[in-house]
Amino acid sequence: MKQRITKVHPKDNVMVALTDLQAGEELTYKGETYKTIEFIPGKHKFAINDLPTGTEIIMYGVLVGITQSDIPAGGLLTITNVKHAASGFLTGNKHAHWDKPDATKWESATFNGYHRENGDVGTANYWLVIPMVFCENRNIEVLQEALVKPLGYGRKKTYEIKAQQLIDKIASGSGVDEVLFTEIGSDDASAHQHKLFPNVDGIKFLTHTGGCGGTRQDSTTLCGLLAGYITHSNVAGATILSLGCQNAEVKTLQEQIAKRDPNFKKPLYILDQQKVGLETDLIELAIRQTLAGLIQANENTRKPAPLNKLVIGLECGGSDGFSGISANPAIGYTSDLLVSLGGAVILAEFPELCGVEQNLIDRCVDKDKAERFSSLVRSYSQRADEAGSGFYMNPSPGNIKDGLITDAIKSAGAAKKGGTSPVTDVLDYPEKVTKPGLNLLCTPGNDVESTTAEVGSGANVVLFTTGLGTPTGNPITPVIKIATNTSLYKRMNDIIDINTGTIVEGDETIEQAGERILDYIIKVASGDVEVSAVRHGQNDFIPWKRGVSL
Repeated sequence: MKQRITKVHPKDNVMVALTDLQAGEELTYKGETYKTIEFIPGKHKFAINDLPTGTEIIMYGVLVGITQSDIPAGGLLTITNVKHAASGFLTGNKHAHWDKPDATKWESATFNGYHRENGDVGTANYWLVIPMVFCENRNIEVLQEALVKPLGYGRKKTYEIKAQQLIDKIASGSGVDEVLFTEIGSDDASAHQHKLFPNVDGIKFLTHTGGCGGTRQDSTTLCGLLAGYITHSNVAGATILSLGCQNAEVKTLQEQIAKRDPNFKKPLYILDQQKVGLETDLIELAIRQTLAGLIQANENTRKPAPLNKLVIGLECGGSDGFSGISANPAIGYTSDLLVSLGGAVILAEFPELCGVEQNLIDRCVDKDKAERFSSLVRSYSQRADEAGSGFYMNPSPGNIKDGLITDAIKSAGAAKKGGTSPVTDVLDYPEKVTKPGLNLLCTPGNDVESTTAEVGSGANVVLFTTGLGTPTGNPITPVIKIATNTSLYKRMNDIIDINTGTIVEGDETIEQAGERILDYIIKVASGDVEVSAVRHGQNDFIPWKRGVSL
């Protein structure tokens, strides 16, 4: 490691430890010497100067907290001596000139995708089976059991094989110690199944707990989200199961589909159980229609498309003290490159934009966008406060343990995912992305809810940064997992795709990592690389109810 400490922004009054620092260490950074007075864990922050009680903590050049007690120079910032604080914000139209990065290298680059009749291009080709209401979940599961393995989409039986070996040992008289410590075989016996429809990546079954009960707004919003998946560029068509009496009416779904794609032409089969009658008739009809749809979906093949057909979702989860130093700014640079090429990116997780609202407002292309963003943030924050769980309660125990001790520290780093480009549109969940450039989408900070929402708004690739590790994926869009530190990448490389710990270690610049990530995106979008979440069948799907979720 070439450097053991870093200062993120010239205005900051705290330093970040890039590795564990012992008490009494003297460290030099850009000609200045700093001395620790206590143990500073890696990823945590220490004071540059004496910070008396009530002093503003500045990191990333913005207010991220206020001291609750005196912190001497070289002292550790903790949840006991620092409390959350963030600057206020005002709307206006201060859109400044943007210095685009040099994207010449990728101007003629293409990816091989699935072209849709409305002009969208998918990075994958899936068939969906969706319930309108939770009452149909069991029927969805019956269809899944009937179709997945026979069509060649079944997952490897790795753990079934391992479990069977242990069960056989128990049956033959083995005791607790043998079960706990006996080595079991590998998964070599698991064969890859032959797919009947080689141009269809799979059938995805999106069970959920909504569609009835709750509020009518919940049901309408659910229909909008489902419509976003049905009209998605990665989807060839869908089979819909309706009970018939639920709040989430079929006509509402059809209206939401037309809103997103007025000339919708994908095969869509909608079955009403109360009209069909017998469950056996419903399931048989659903199987017939799904197979007919798959025949049509299989006719589409990958063809070259320009990079401006990419819509990239930007997500983070299991963040750590390096997230805002390595992975987040790296994909921020990737975002800027893609925007320069005419593509679209989505920055969501509004609770994790706390403290950087003014910067985003100033980047909005017009006053209407600035005012909408301001209104959505204020409304969301007020609902959270009224529920007794304000944005200041956003950091998880894992975040705090790894140095993100206030929401503003976490948020200032999280916002780096959005790069520096102008904000071209502001969307409320579950609206669809219709404009190139940086789109702000109102979602919670919850990893899966936010990823689900970004894909529903059109993301055909998701970049997901993590410092602690998470298996999160999505049913229809590849989720590229990016480690903020090399230790995590080595420890969990079965679920992580890219390492940006190279930035922390001084072996790579943010720009170099961002360019490397864009090259990887092109391979994933072309189907040349299978990301870990897809390989493991990580089909996380959680619709957001518009109550408070941070």
